Amino acid sequence: MKLRCGGLAAIAILVPSVARAEDRSYCPTRPSLGTTACTIAPKHVSVETAITDWTLDNQPDRRTDTVLLGDTFVRVGVTDTIEAQFGWTPYGHVRTRDKATQAVEDAGRVGDATLGFKANLLHPDGNGASIAVQPFFSMPVGRTPVGAGDWGAGVIVPATLDLSKTVNLVTTSEVDAAVNLSGHGRHIAYSEVVGVGVKLPHHLTFTLDSQVLRDEDPEEKTTQVLGSASLAWKAKKDLQFDLGVVAGLNRAAPDTELYVGISRRF
Repeated sequence: MKLRCGGLAAIAILVPSVARAEDRSYCPTRPSLGTTACTIAPKHVSVETAITDWTLDNQPDRRTDTVLLGDTFVRVGVTDTIEAQFGWTPYGHVRTRDKATQAVEDAGRVGDATLGFKANLLHPDGNGASIAVQPFFSMPVGRTPVGAGDWGAGVIVPATLDLSKTVNLVTTSEVDAAVNLSGHGRHIAYSEVVGVGVKLPHHLTFTLDSQVLRDEDPEEKTTQVLGSASLAWKAKKDLQFDLGVVAGLNRAAPDTELYVGISRRF
């Protein structure tokens, strides 16, 4: 009898927990520069895709245009606090024009793939104060200049804080073993993102954020400063559309990035 009562008590505790996980609001990682601390509930899959993404890097000696198509990130809920992650760039096109000679190089390639997971340490639904750890590993399935040319790895620590019912503070810290520009070997790179998201009427969310990225590549050490504005529309509880713009705020950073994306939870 005691065992039966104990079993019923355990079920009574677990059922609300499962229900809360199933009722969790959808929180895509798109579209800001940082990422979310929340995780996908068990038995759910989130597919988040940049339909198109164009970046202009206009340096004194060259202009580079990069277009990515279908850049996709998949998140699979494993437990109430852990999700598995897979990312892949199915196609990218890079066009570089040398300003001195006017020579043009075009390359269309498959991009690299990433594997990782996110473990939430506080509030997996992202409400209140939430923090997570997200290690990842990149596999060189693509070729340069779209792919990196070698394997890489890193860890991301996203954190969010609800300042009110409509305003949310987001930070994302990242440290990488990034692939060298030569395509062989690795070096350290690290970045910090700070942003503010504001919920608007009609299921809209507007986000402003900035990023500082330090890259210790042995050929060219750089510090990039970026600013971003993005808008997300939750068309349904499991469907989101987004668009955004990123601006380079110093000479080392790419000048402009424009993107449009979609996220769907199954």
